[in-house]
Amino acid sequence: MITVFCIILGALVAVGFTLWLTHKPVQEPEPEAAPLPEEEVRQAEADETEEECCGQHQICERESLLAAVSKKIEYFDDEELDRFQGKRPEEYTDEEADEFRQVMLSMREDEVAAWARSLQLRGLELPEPVREELLLIVSELRG
Repeated sequence: MITVFCIILGALVAVGFTLWLTHKPVQEPEPEAAPLPEEEVRQAEADETEEECCGQHQICERESLLAAVSKKIEYFDDEELDRFQGKRPEEYTDEEADEFRQVMLSMREDEVAAWARSLQLRGLELPEPVREELLLIVSELRG
C-alpha cells in the first residue's frame, strides 16, 4: 500500500515539476520609448489630468468643480444670476447669496455639480457660504 502511495506521489511531483518548467512565464524587457516632441508631451499630460480628475472622487472633487472640466455652458433657469459676473465672493450681500442658494436648492442633487461648472464658465463666483454648501452637497452625493 505504501509503495502505491509513493508511486502516485512521485508521479504527481514529476507532472507538477514538468508543468512548472514548461509554463513558466517569460519576462521580456520593455522596449524604451522614443522621446516625444514637446507638444505631444503636453497633450499626454493634459489627457492624464482629464483621466485622473473625473470629479468622482473626493480628492479631486473640489478641483474638478472649480476647474470647469466641461466647456459647455448650461443654464438652469438662472439667467438672472448673470448680472453678478465679475463680483467677488466676499462682496455679496446676504440677499444676493440667498438668490444663489435658492437656485441651488431648487435643483436636483445630481445637477448641482454641473450648475457650479456652468457658473464658473459664465464668470460667476459663488458667495462663500453658498460655495461651502455646494461642496457639501456634492461630496455627500459622491460619498
